[in-house]
Amino acid sequence: MKKFIIERELPGAGNMTEEELQAISKTSNSVVSVLGKPYKWIESYVTKDKIYCIHEAESEDVIMEHASCASFPANRIEEIKAIINPATAD
Repeated sequence: MKKFIIERELPGAGNMTEEELQAISKTSNSVVSVLGKPYKWIESYVTKDKIYCIHEAESEDVIMEHASCASFPANRIEEIKAIINPATAD
């Protein structure tokens, strides 16, 4: 599977309560369980007005299907081509 980063514009995301974030997580998990395609949600990062998600899927189309079924925005989707970190420099 390919790895993608998804930018979701959600005004006020950084002010969401723990319960609201939990509800979003439950919705995503529910959709993944019935999607019928290989799919894995890795993790997400919440900022002031956006959520950036790392997902694994076969294609961008499957990412869009997940977003549509969950009623989540998917304003930008980029396939991750490489991962670097401080250890990459060694």
